[in-house]
Amino acid sequence: MTSPMTFAVPKGRILDEALPLMARAGVVPEAGFHDKRDRRLAFACEDPGYRVIRVRAFDVATFVAHGAAQAGIVGSDVIEEFDYSDLYAPVDLQIGHCRLSVAEPVPGAALPRVASHIRVATKYPNTTRRYFEAHGVQAECVKLNGAMEIAPELGLASRIVDLVSSGQTLKDNGLAETARIMDVTARLIVNRAALKTDARVAALVERFRELVA
Repeated sequence: MTSPMTFAVPKGRILDEALPLMARAGVVPEAGFHDKRDRRLAFACEDPGYRVIRVRAFDVATFVAHGAAQAGIVGSDVIEEFDYSDLYAPVDLQIGHCRLSVAEPVPGAALPRVASHIRVATKYPNTTRRYFEAHGVQAECVKLNGAMEIAPELGLASRIVDLVSSGQTLKDNGLAETARIMDVTARLIVNRAALKTDARVAALVERFRELVA
């Protein structure tokens, strides 16, 4: 009997928008998936040919890149940060819209041209370094997984790089968005080897393409 195909989804902001699209593509998690008290990470689906795992966004990319999951959904910010060679993102799902931006304390100003070295708090150190290097600035990145907005006030970093949607969280913490690194949307990702060897993966990609189109 063929094992069910594993589909990885992220906890948090993207999931609510992704679930209706997944349902239309035939990936419908069991009822327990929607129970916030249920601490399981893996769930069966209405179609026994699938199972869904619910993990942190960065872990979605890792599971798919290493073939532990054959496909999944994750933000383009995560794809940019890791740049896994075994990861393929064939479909922009046009959900989860936000942006990855630089922010600093108000009154903020654009990155000074005279700055050659700055310290930045972020959970995107690779993307951040590349961005500032392109502007001739060496960025020392302090890796944080949350609470970025408090870093400048406590003197940990002069700037932050984080996801921004409305910008209200920045405003509430005395920060201003000063540069946009990239626009972010959710993408369907697949493992490259699985795409070549498992017809179910290719069929799923086509279904999502048709839905988005």
